[in-house]
Amino acid sequence: MSRAADYILRAEGITKSYRSGPEILDVLKGIDLQVLRGEILVIMGPSGVGKSTLLNILGTLDRPTTGRVLINGEDLSLLSEERLAKFRNRYVGFVFQFHYLLPEFTALENVLIPRMIRGKDWRQDRDKAVALLEEVGLGERLHHRPSELSGGEQQRVAVARALINQPQLVLADEPTGDLDRKNSEALFQLILALNRKYQQTFVIVTHNEMFAEKAHRVIQLFDGKIAEEIIQRPVTAT
Repeated sequence: MSRAADYILRAEGITKSYRSGPEILDVLKGIDLQVLRGEILVIMGPSGVGKSTLLNILGTLDRPTTGRVLINGEDLSLLSEERLAKFRNRYVGFVFQFHYLLPEFTALENVLIPRMIRGKDWRQDRDKAVALLEEVGLGERLHHRPSELSGGEQQRVAVARALINQPQLVLADEPTGDLDRKNSEALFQLILALNRKYQQTFVIVTHNEMFAEKAHRVIQLFDGKIAEEIIQRPVTAT
């Protein structure tokens, strides 16, 4: 049986509602979720069931209507916006479908952005950023801007950027949604390798069946609730 300390992330009673004119739209209707350290968890379900909404709440980009999220045992509902932003930058990495790379920056500069936000002397982190880009296979593309990179290369830059602060938790929202099958396979093999090497935890929203087949665990969302949970393989102890 897992102990509370084994869970990097816990979500308790998460609901999310939006007002649409006179109507209230209930997107999430009571989500309870625990994520083990070192786990690759895939969240699936039809479009519009709240997968991205849940991911944004888990990653502190949005607050739930009710319920709470704990990362490393810290109740994030108790943090001010300023403290929450610092916590997010330190502990959570994000990979999105559309990369969100700054077009005027090189691959290397894009990877260093979270260090700039953190207020550190990012120039001291150049070697670390170079090493990350080499690890994702872009050692020869350091000084290329996004327009000079393929879609798969841009997504690998986004992965390196998500890892530069050594986050314990990485959240990915449809990371292969804009990629062909070959680049999708390459990206997921990269995630598997990073998970094994650094024991980082990944929570991935996707429609990609390949991701689902190779994850530790899959949950299916339906009508704002967890409809099914499938444990496929144990998480290796750290």
